[in-house]
Amino acid sequence: MINNIDLRLLGFRPIRDDDLEFLYTVYRSTRIDEIGVALWPEKEKEEFLRHQFDLQHTQYMKNYNNPSFEIILFDNNPIGRIYINWGEDDIRIIDIALLKEYRNRGIGSKILHDLIKKSEEENIQLSIHVECYNPAKKWYKNLGFTVVKESGVYLFMVRLPENISNEIVK
Repeated sequence: MINNIDLRLLGFRPIRDDDLEFLYTVYRSTRIDEIGVALWPEKEKEEFLRHQFDLQHTQYMKNYNNPSFEIILFDNNPIGRIYINWGEDDIRIIDIALLKEYRNRGIGSKILHDLIKKSEEENIQLSIHVECYNPAKKWYKNLGFTVVKESGVYLFMVRLPENISNEIVK
């Protein structure tokens, strides 16, 4: 376990073709607990997770207008991924995920606070789709995101900049 994280050691770099196995490892780390309850042989679980990753990865790479797909680094070592679509009126968090041993250490909060700051500076909303059962939805709510739409198992959550929120209230 990593106890003390020096957030100054965080960094980012664009994903590369040779990152696919690491990206799968990150994806797998976010899904293994939920699929672990399935009564499938381990080989079938791995095949299913690999297939789901391949589908997700392909969809992400093809369906955004102005994306950045980056590896999250800690002390120059890959620890997660962050995918963002930079729209004119929306900063869309496509996906953010950290390896299990780096979760709940303030890394995600630092990244989200930086995105919130960028949203405030540019006066545009910050948004994300979150699965209904994902415990992170409470974290997003605490950061000022609100659910604006439900679609199947997903919640579409938005955080408006302060001055837009104030204008709506007035």
